[in-house]
Amino acid sequence: MKTIRWGIIGVGDVCEVKSGPAFQKAPGSELVAVMRRDASKAEVFARRHGVSSWSNDADTLLRDPQIDAVYIATPPNFHVDYAFQVLRAGKHVYLEKPMARNAEEAGRIQEAVKNSNKKLVVAHYRRRLPLYLRVKEILRSGDLGKPRYVSLKAIQPENDPLIASSEEYWRVIPEISGGGIFHDLSPHQLDLMLYFFGEPSSINGTSSRRLPDAGCDDCVAGQMSFGEDIVFQGYWDFASQDGTIVDACEIICDQGALRFSFFRSPILEIARSGNVETIEFPPPEHIQQPMIEAVNGYFRGEGDNPCDAATGVKVMEMIDGLSGEA
Repeated sequence: MKTIRWGIIGVGDVCEVKSGPAFQKAPGSELVAVMRRDASKAEVFARRHGVSSWSNDADTLLRDPQIDAVYIATPPNFHVDYAFQVLRAGKHVYLEKPMARNAEEAGRIQEAVKNSNKKLVVAHYRRRLPLYLRVKEILRSGDLGKPRYVSLKAIQPENDPLIASSEEYWRVIPEISGGGIFHDLSPHQLDLMLYFFGEPSSINGTSSRRLPDAGCDDCVAGQMSFGEDIVFQGYWDFASQDGTIVDACEIICDQGALRFSFFRSPILEIARSGNVETIEFPPPEHIQQPMIEAVNGYFRGEGDNPCDAATGVKVMEMIDGLSGEA
């Protein structure tokens, strides 16, 4: 098995547990270099995780002939430039979600991949988690009949601890993130809708600002259609004032329903004939490891792309459409 040797650009909080260690633990994978603009923090991360090389300069990492692939884990405003640089350096790309700040930027990355002889995967890692694989299997089997309606609700306070910590709360600065918390969390949810049902045939939505001193919209509501049969309705509220927290998705089919959470519970409920079956799917220690293993296989030529650039563009189109920015 060829070992894929990795570098990371942007070793922030997301790399500590969710992704970084998985590049060491996945079979046929090795993390050899990391980069962060603060050199001392890059060094601390490298020493803590047993990485041999660190730098505060992306060019140093990109010139390293040892590196086969680069994980871009920066905020979204850097994704276009770094994706271009990595591809020009002749290395494969694993690109953190959201793919970019909007669909136009994501499309530019997609074109760069088409004009390159290298590969790119978008880090929509929930596609490889057992809970959502089980949902996909049930829907594909037809065991509950045809899906007809999807309800998604995400409600939480502005400063909910679910949001990863960072020195700068960049997730609510549109110039950096593309929007607000919706742009940070909804890619996980919307990509799974794409994974389950295919491309939407219509997208409509609007966003608003409930907190008057917020720097961006904090509430989104929208509707999508998939094919001729499936209606999706979503509501995202990141300005809950009374501590209300909701993280729920329900897929109603002809003969039953599926209910699950995206971020707060490992339980899948399968309702049919008046009975409810519950199955627990404990997440892996490093939640991105199943996807990283699939990415390594794809880069070695052993499998298909687990989430290609075209998929990332479509997710950004859904985000733009639902937030009224399309």
